[in-house]
Amino acid sequence: MRRALVIGIDDYPSSQLRGCVNDANAIATVLEKNGDGSPNFDVRLLTSPNDSIGRTNLRKAIDELFGTRCDAALFYFSGHGLIKSTGGYMVTTDAQRYDEGVSMDELLSLANASLAQDKIIILDCCHSGAAGTPAINENQMAQLKEGLSVLTASRDSESALEVNGRGVFTSLVVDGLHGGAADLRGHVTPGSIYTHVDQALGAWDQRPIFKTNVARFTSLRTITPRVPLEKLRKLTEYFPTYSDEFKLDPTYEDTETKAIPEHCAIFKDLQKFTSVGLVVPVGEEHMYYAAINSKSCKLTASGHQYWRLVNEKRL
Repeated sequence: MRRALVIGIDDYPSSQLRGCVNDANAIATVLEKNGDGSPNFDVRLLTSPNDSIGRTNLRKAIDELFGTRCDAALFYFSGHGLIKSTGGYMVTTDAQRYDEGVSMDELLSLANASLAQDKIIILDCCHSGAAGTPAINENQMAQLKEGLSVLTASRDSESALEVNGRGVFTSLVVDGLHGGAADLRGHVTPGSIYTHVDQALGAWDQRPIFKTNVARFTSLRTITPRVPLEKLRKLTEYFPTYSDEFKLDPTYEDTETKAIPEHCAIFKDLQKFTSVGLVVPVGEEHMYYAAINSKSCKLTASGHQYWRLVNEKRL
């Protein structure tokens, strides 16, 4: 069982936002199903003004999310964030001075105490980088128990930007969940989401923060692999050892009169591996010329990694 609580708040009495409900809806939609349409997270979506998201209701919803034993518990919040001497806060619709909302330290405590195997916190709000580093430690040390990952839109000193009615950070997260952050097996992880977001933002933009303490693989969503798994498993067939080179000749190129159908089928697999960075031609710029000129191809460093997974029967 995988559960997700997704929160989006636009209608703050004194400072309206425009993109948080849009972001929450987008996150909820992409998390509900995997790329093949199979069920993924059971999502509870709360958006204001449709739902009441005051301090009490938000605390209750978070407690219910992390208070149940499950395979994965994911919390997403998009709204105003606040930083002060006592730490970071997710601002609620009933915020008032000295009681602005739910503390990020409290969120962390509930996640750390959760019986869920995997806990994921994703925050798209200003100063969200305060999550995971309790104020009691003067933000010098992250306190994450095993199985917890925290991904935030910005440092604790930064704002989180909206552009055209969408949060910049969440737009990138959604893109990553749709496949932009997937590995060759089709898995999207918290770490690959962070890499995807980090690479898309420049040095002068808001900087995403990623904190994690995990000892096992965590997939947020799966999509159809760019290379079918049955083809990936042929890596050890074509390359008996990771340092082997696969010898080519014109019989592998289907435009040649000497072409052999069985060789052409293998060559198509090798070309697919080349297109995703697993294989490179040796001594030629393109695989076509490697075949025509009877050269060879070999595994890249990434190819070696997937070769190892196949060889150790982990794929």
